[in-house]
Amino acid sequence: MRLPLRPRTPLRTPLSLCLAAAAPLLVTAPPAHAADTTPGCAATGARAFPLTTRIHDGPDTYEAGGGYGTWYLDLTNTTARRCTAIHPVVVLVDQRRALKPAQPRLDFYDGTGPRPHPVRFAPTDEAELVGAFDDGFPGFTVDPGKTLTVKVRLALTPDTGPNEITANAAVVQRHADDGDWIGQSNDYRFDVEAAAPGVGTPTAPTAPPATTPPAEDLSFTDELARTGIGTAHLVLAATSVLLVTTGALLLARRRR
Repeated sequence: MRLPLRPRTPLRTPLSLCLAAAAPLLVTAPPAHAADTTPGCAATGARAFPLTTRIHDGPDTYEAGGGYGTWYLDLTNTTARRCTAIHPVVVLVDQRRALKPAQPRLDFYDGTGPRPHPVRFAPTDEAELVGAFDDGFPGFTVDPGKTLTVKVRLALTPDTGPNEITANAAVVQRHADDGDWIGQSNDYRFDVEAAAPGVGTPTAPTAPPATTPPAEDLSFTDELARTGIGTAHLVLAATSVLLVTTGALLLARRRR
């Protein structure tokens, strides 16, 4: 089942569908027929995002094959409503268009313990990478007027070449049969230096498995990701994030 896209504002450029590449990664939501008990964050008709989203304190440079660099994602609830089931979706855009899904090793922490959650990346046809904060994780909760800071760590495998990468995060609130796009971060740019001679794997890696979608998902993902994305178009792309559930495709639509 495919739910209709219902943007609330006109789109001046063709809508990029590259965040749909994250669809095979979001596989743990309830079936589409389940009752939706998740309240929406934003009031109907609100024009501003309910969550102010900011990436900060990340290193300016990473060494391929080196240790993890830590950065943080602030989610600030600007509304009087509690926001639950929050899932950031990170897009990595590299200058050389050479970054492969298995090269970035990205983990996030849910604040409940020391174990990090791996983020799996999927490619678009424009060689950009998309990864959802979702490995069975039910999502973050942000209380009214509060800021939740999510700790994130990133390493790059030794075969990653010199490059410049821009990270950006869209934020989706999952519902039983759809989702809302509720936040958009700033750009975080950093350089990648070549691995030092003799370097093996990143320090203390907790890497996710290879991120190529299962064979049965490839044609669907490729079709939806056909137009690619640049960071300038992330706002348009987040309108069409697709969430996959058992027997249904969930379309994250913008309710602004």
